[in-house]
Amino acid sequence: MPILVVGIDIISEEPKRFAVVSWFNGKLIKHGEFTFYKLIRFIRARKPDIVAIDNIHELGEYLRKFIRTLPQGTKIVQITGRPGEQRPLWGLAKEHGIRVGDKFNPYEEAKVCALLAAKGIGYEVLAFEDEVIIKVSRGRSQGKGGWSQDRYRRRVHNLIQNKVREIEESLKKANIPFDIEIKEKDQGLERGEFRVYASREELAGLIKPMRGGDVEVRIRPVERKTFEFVPLKSERAIRERKSVIVGLDPGITVGIAALDLNGQVLTTYSERNMAISDVIKFISEIGHPIIISTDVNPAPGLVEKIARSFKALLFVPRESLKVEEKNELLRNLGVTVEDDHQRDALTAAYKAYLRLKPKLDHVDAKLRELEIRGKGEEIKALVVQGYNLGEAILKVKEKEKPKEEIRAAEEKEASLDLGPYLEKIKELEKTIEFLEKENQELRAMIEEQRKIIENLETKIATYDEKIREKILRTKEIEAKEKRIVYLEKELREAKSIIEKLSKDLVLTKRMHLLELKGSAVPIKVIENLTWKELEELERSTSIKRDDVLYILNPAGAGRSIGEHISEKRVKAIISAKPLPNVIYEVLKENKIPVLYEGEIEVKRVDEFAIVDRKELEKAIEEKLNQWKEEEKQKEVQEFLRLVEEYRLERIKELKKKADEEH
Repeated sequence: MPILVVGIDIISEEPKRFAVVSWFNGKLIKHGEFTFYKLIRFIRARKPDIVAIDNIHELGEYLRKFIRTLPQGTKIVQITGRPGEQRPLWGLAKEHGIRVGDKFNPYEEAKVCALLAAKGIGYEVLAFEDEVIIKVSRGRSQGKGGWSQDRYRRRVHNLIQNKVREIEESLKKANIPFDIEIKEKDQGLERGEFRVYASREELAGLIKPMRGGDVEVRIRPVERKTFEFVPLKSERAIRERKSVIVGLDPGITVGIAALDLNGQVLTTYSERNMAISDVIKFISEIGHPIIISTDVNPAPGLVEKIARSFKALLFVPRESLKVEEKNELLRNLGVTVEDDHQRDALTAAYKAYLRLKPKLDHVDAKLRELEIRGKGEEIKALVVQGYNLGEAILKVKEKEKPKEEIRAAEEKEASLDLGPYLEKIKELEKTIEFLEKENQELRAMIEEQRKIIENLETKIATYDEKIREKILRTKEIEAKEKRIVYLEKELREAKSIIEKLSKDLVLTKRMHLLELKGSAVPIKVIENLTWKELEELERSTSIKRDDVLYILNPAGAGRSIGEHISEKRVKAIISAKPLPNVIYEVLKENKIPVLYEGEIEVKRVDEFAIVDRKELEKAIEEKLNQWKEEEKQKEVQEFLRLVEEYRLERIKELKKKADEEH
């Protein structure tokens, strides 16, 4: 299948201009001179398989921006090799039979880059981790205040929750590991953030970005701290490494620990904001992991991703390890760690080792019996990976055969007479024919058994229906019993309320009797001294001249309320708490007595209250006399102040006159 390759080279630095040549299906096309942004538009429109360049650092400050704008599936390739191992472009062209014209012509260099990349020469630049961040959040602004905005906000939070669940289900169905962090609000979600351990290409068509609506979905690949260079062709040879058991504690700070197959601790390490590529590189430098383990159940997405990368077995404990158990495992190991992340990683690895220890000890014992030495670790690694002991030993011994022996065996096989083998093949063909007939008979038997199974399944379904009806009846009885308990509770509460209301009724009747006799004065109750409650009282009973008002909570009322009450010419105010000073002064100015509960006894039932008439009259008289006395004192003080001012002024005048005479 032909691929489209675009080769580029720098024509000038300021302004940045590029020579562009493409190769497709054996044809070269010279596209001309491009500015940086024109080049980006060209690449995004054509979506080439490869963009080839002599050295990516020729892009300078535009490098990261250029890579971010590449279409999905387009590779950027550095033709001359990875940094530190680069070879001259013209030498590579000669080596691969590409004719070169003017070496100083940027279009010639762009052409050579395109042709070499088409031949699979060069190194792909990996700028992104195999990780993607998916953020689900609110789209457009909610506006200001009000009930409609609150309803809109709750609706958006529910939409965000639904979108997060939809993405979560899609990733689970696709078997793509991930971690998720959410922020709850209004019985919904304010935002959700996924860290998905897969490349952008793996998510293509699975999760789509969304913008401009109530919910916004942004998809951003995680950039590597440093670029990695991978050859376009051929695979890197994997050297033999020590088999290890690795424990991982993912998070903002990643913890890593490794044990060998004898349970010896090889390393413990932790680092903040460690990229997945750095984790893989660190583990690779320790050895070859045959087991990746975690201390929690279920396993985090990052741990699954690392296990999959190494094709290692994933160990997950039956239930998440508790702190006490971790500390006990560390004591058994006799090892100290620097932080909780190293502790969690090490105990995960050690727990996996303990699960395997009986099998490993059995392998050691058998190897001692067979007097096999020196290859114990390799055999144990194969057993852990699923081989039985005999297969593992044969596999290791096969690898130990000298190449000459293998070659001699192959030559010997080539010189053998093939006649007997051809006869054997004919016999096997007859056997296959017989087995095919037998297979047909067995298929007929399977079909008959399938019908029997279907019949039995129908009977089971009928039986299940009867059992289900019985369970439903039982559940119905349980529900009715719960309903009875609930109604009995409500009945008790109702009786309690009736008892209280009966007592209140008796008290109310007594209060009404006193009122009729004229020995008590009814007073109007105001729960909170606000305009709303004053208006409600006006609508229900109105506030008239010579009324007595009983205020339970006067806090927060202003001068205008005091003036309103004064205009009504009420007889008195009784307050359960101190009145705000501004209201008190207004009432005092208008000679409306203010009494507090300590000065007069109030008898109250809900919205009804009375005070003793004589006690009220006496209290009002005392309060007015008190205010009158205070006014007199104030007037005396004012008079004395004026006399003093006059005296001082007179002294000044006499002194001035005396000075003038002298």
